[in-house]
Amino acid sequence: MPKSLAILGAGRVGRALGRLLRERGWRILIVASRSEAAAAKAAKFIRAGRPFAGISHHVLAARTILVSVPDDAILEVAAELARVGGQQLRGKIVLHTSGACDASALQPVRALGAFAASMHPMQTFNGVSVPPLEGKIFAIEGDVPAVRVARSIARSLGGVPVNITAEKKPLYHAAGAFAAGLVLALEEAGVQMLKTSGLPQREALHALLSLSRQVLEHYEQLGAHKAWTGPLSRGDYGVVAANEEAIAHYHPEFLEAYVAVSRLSGYVLASEPAAVLGHLEKLPRHSPLLSKSKGGSA
Repeated sequence: MPKSLAILGAGRVGRALGRLLRERGWRILIVASRSEAAAAKAAKFIRAGRPFAGISHHVLAARTILVSVPDDAILEVAAELARVGGQQLRGKIVLHTSGACDASALQPVRALGAFAASMHPMQTFNGVSVPPLEGKIFAIEGDVPAVRVARSIARSLGGVPVNITAEKKPLYHAAGAFAAGLVLALEEAGVQMLKTSGLPQREALHALLSLSRQVLEHYEQLGAHKAWTGPLSRGDYGVVAANEEAIAHYHPEFLEAYVAVSRLSGYVLASEPAAVLGHLEKLPRHSPLLSKSKGGSA
């Protein structure tokens, strides 16, 4: 059964991939989780697979085993799979979906002759709906036979498989964190500041989402330098200083983020980064406010 799959982990990614793969002709044989209730819920979402609590010999019925658990649990799951599967793992394909960990996290099954790879879709999963993966990047690395299967999976989902070296996985994952989780933190920080300024939640959210969408559209169409906007892009350092002062009175954590992201913006977006960073260092309230926010004296 070359297109048979066992899924270890009943979280957002495992459920979504399982459902999409089932729709594309894969046989989902087993869905395993820490509890049978969680496994049953995932199998119902996928609409296929026998639910099991924990890892049992039943997973060996599948040609490919997909490990979709939190990063810090991958090695533990791989060790348990090795204990249960033993020599029967020889020739099996074992994939994990972590963006930060490489295939070495599956070393326990590798030692028994299984082929291992990491396969990470650059996509957020909310656990409620199944996101379309057409055109999405799948970063893949590991043993050649497992990489071959991972690339086949990515293509069957409409994704774009790309090779990545094991040592670059953390940097790759950090890039995704910049574009997703950290952007969300900045967006929510802006919403909270607008609410403190007197705007209702709904209006604050709408205002900033509209602004962000415009910038991202310009970024896609025109590139980073032409899309860059705001006082720093115009060289209005007095406005930047006033922003820092206002934020300092609002919350020190917000100030540290504003200063750090301003420096990063100057570095990656300005045509003359050194000049922008030099101006930022000379702002009259720049260092004193940061020192105060960290517990120092002004």
